[in-house]
Amino acid sequence: MDTAPPSPLAGDPQLTAPTDRHRRRVAGAAALASAVEWYDYFVFGIAAALVLGDLYFPAGSASAGVLAAFATFAVGFLARPVGGIIAGQFGDKHGRKPMLVLALTLMGLATTGIGLLPTYESIGIAAPLLLVLLRVMQGLAVGAQWGGAMLMATEYAPEGKRGLYGSLVQLGVPIGVVTANTVFLAAGALTDDAAFASWGWRVPFLVGFLVLGLAWYIHARVEETPEFREAERALAEKEKSEPRSPLRTILRRHLGTVFLAGGSFAVNTATFYIIITGVLDYSTRELGMEREAVLTVSLCVSLTQLALIPAAAALSDRVGRLRIYAAGAVGLLAWAFPLFLLIDTASLLWLAVGTFVTSCFLSIMYGPQAALFAELFTPEMRYTGASLGYQIAAVFGGGLAPFIMVLLLEATGTSMAVSAYITVLAAVALGSIRVLAKRAAARE
Repeated sequence: MDTAPPSPLAGDPQLTAPTDRHRRRVAGAAALASAVEWYDYFVFGIAAALVLGDLYFPAGSASAGVLAAFATFAVGFLARPVGGIIAGQFGDKHGRKPMLVLALTLMGLATTGIGLLPTYESIGIAAPLLLVLLRVMQGLAVGAQWGGAMLMATEYAPEGKRGLYGSLVQLGVPIGVVTANTVFLAAGALTDDAAFASWGWRVPFLVGFLVLGLAWYIHARVEETPEFREAERALAEKEKSEPRSPLRTILRRHLGTVFLAGGSFAVNTATFYIIITGVLDYSTRELGMEREAVLTVSLCVSLTQLALIPAAAALSDRVGRLRIYAAGAVGLLAWAFPLFLLIDTASLLWLAVGTFVTSCFLSIMYGPQAALFAELFTPEMRYTGASLGYQIAAVFGGGLAPFIMVLLLEATGTSMAVSAYITVLAAVALGSIRVLAKRAAARE
């Protein structure tokens, strides 16, 4: 599926086609931006599963503390559509690059702030309130980042390679997970339990300060995308007589597409956060498995995605986005119950098998997703539309998933309820994909 128009550069002598070297530099910068943003974002999820409940939400039971920490984790997702809307409005009118630089700066400041934040014992109720505020800042930043990084990569892509180039940004997720887990493992290995709870967990957050250097590099060395510059020129005269609002256009004419995009992706983001955050809490707190061992499994599984995501994306350039995307959703539907049957054995080997197979299906969907969402909208509203579709899925899928998982486990006493939750989301995804496929066929 490639519904977006081809690059317009050939017909305009004022716009010079970028060289292959420049394309690779921009794609690399976008991928690195995605990786450091997701690293900063994911360290919160790991910390929420391990320490934040006790330090910032003291309660009568371990479950209550974890629920409070996961609720704060979810707040970041609620802020993501707001970040996507704000960045989409400005990014579709003034450029992808400025919004990406702003998102990186905001994320670096918020993550560093969490690493320096006093606990409830030190400053009382101000501690959890400030933690929520900083988490909201993280959510705004990542909501703004994804659209900017994704469009920097896909709008610079050579013809026939949009899926592959878009997948470089998608690689930011497994790279972020691997890096976050590695830093947490190192912090745990270098400290005892008391030191880790006191200051060791802060180290991964303080590392996030380095993102500010990347923001400066993109600001100084990366140019705006050719497709945006062409759309900007074409709409310049119209803007004078009729002010343009990408958000208004999306809400009036393309809201159905936004919801279909979100519905197609919710199962992916929900399942992802279940296996990297929810399962970390469940396996250590309920099944008695070792924290370092489970983190190591998560790290190793994420490493396999570094090969699977670009492979799925490259295949989608040849056989179509929706076909590959749907195959991943079918796999998640079929694997939802076997996943937790394996995890419930409390065997590290079967935990690894269950999460590895799950990550394969996640990668099959995630690889072509950036290009797919970009192709659903034209350049002048692409940042807004693609970001909204992605972030709606993040709210109703990823952000609430660990919280819903704990609630389901507490209410039912069985992990099969979590499998049922994944199954429902997979059915919604397949229905959304079917409608998108019919629309694509009608256009062709």
